[in-house]
Amino acid sequence: MKTLNRRHFLTGTSALLAAPAILRATRAYAQAPTIKVGHVSPRTGPLAGFAEADDYILQAITERFGAGIENNGRAWQIEIISKDSQSNPNRAAEVASELILSDEVDIIVAASTPDTVNPVSDQAEINEVPCITTDCPWQPYFFGRGGNPAEGFLSTYHFFWGLEDVIGAFLAMWDGAGVAKSVGGLFPNDADGNAWGDPELGLPTPLAAAGYDLVDPGRYQPMTDDFSNYINAFKEAGCEIVTGNMIPPDFGTFWSQAAQQGFNPKIVTIGKALLFPSVIQGLGDRGIGLSSEVWWSPSHPFSSSLTGASAGDLATGYTQATGRPWTQPIGFKHALFEVVADVIARAEDLEDPDAIIAAIAATDMNTIVGPVNWANGPVPNVTKTPLVAGQWQREGEGIDLKIVANATAPNIPTTGELMLLS
Repeated sequence: MKTLNRRHFLTGTSALLAAPAILRATRAYAQAPTIKVGHVSPRTGPLAGFAEADDYILQAITERFGAGIENNGRAWQIEIISKDSQSNPNRAAEVASELILSDEVDIIVAASTPDTVNPVSDQAEINEVPCITTDCPWQPYFFGRGGNPAEGFLSTYHFFWGLEDVIGAFLAMWDGAGVAKSVGGLFPNDADGNAWGDPELGLPTPLAAAGYDLVDPGRYQPMTDDFSNYINAFKEAGCEIVTGNMIPPDFGTFWSQAAQQGFNPKIVTIGKALLFPSVIQGLGDRGIGLSSEVWWSPSHPFSSSLTGASAGDLATGYTQATGRPWTQPIGFKHALFEVVADVIARAEDLEDPDAIIAAIAATDMNTIVGPVNWANGPVPNVTKTPLVAGQWQREGEGIDLKIVANATAPNIPTTGELMLLS
């Protein structure tokens, strides 16, 4: 049975009812036509750190779009409708469906891990609505949605780095540290964890090829309260490095229990959980020296196509406006709307979803997170952004995420050197 999506619904009913045709005509000939952009992110729940800067970014973007965007000699008003996924994949799918079917958005964007990006993208694909996403490694985005590299997707496009990039960044940081090449792996039973721990697509094979022994006791359930089995396995194997992909509450539990049970690795490099200053501050002295991937920072040598602001300008502006330290998602939330603005300006017909999708596919631009060009792959509907590795170190009275390894992206300068955990 054929899926009834929004476009098929509108097309089918127009033969029976005059109202849809009238609505389309009114919009087409209005003095100030409007493009609706739906936005989904985890404002609340365990992933809320990813959306910490949403209010700041959305306010600035709304002001920037205030005069409209010109397309084919005509100014189009931009209405942004933002909804909270509550860090729940089911809720993300629900609000995406609301945006598409009730709010009738023309473009939908989303960010912040597969728990948000994948369900939103799936709803957009089902309903043939143009969709742009970021802030999720491309493998769990593409293969986690059943993507076929020979075919790709119709309506959904993504820009971010991949697991090969995070592995390269981590190895560049670890290789010169002089520690034992025994690595403890912490991978949750979720889209991110299953991708990072996948024997072929994730960390195991490339770590082995680089001479590292990965100790992987298996998947744990998110929000678990006992990591004793993992800690014992790591201690028995003499692991001096711990890596993986975790949400902040899970890492906090693991790190506290590691101290209680006398497990003291020399390097701890965890994706996702250690991205945010608030998490590191919450760990106190035990947060100093932890390390993670760095997707964006004030030191990145890129500027906004919308405002001309440098990465440093955007980070400083956020801190001055909010009193809070910069966070990595700031750059990518801003870049989402850079791409949206570029697509709206270039689309041949903003009332035709296919024309908007074609404009997304043809994107070739420089953003505050680097180049975005879907012609570059590595698979259909995906383009990559650069990645380096960093460590949280003391900076005066506070802390700062220092870039300590940049072999994977030499154009991004290092700002510190790796220090082993004491």
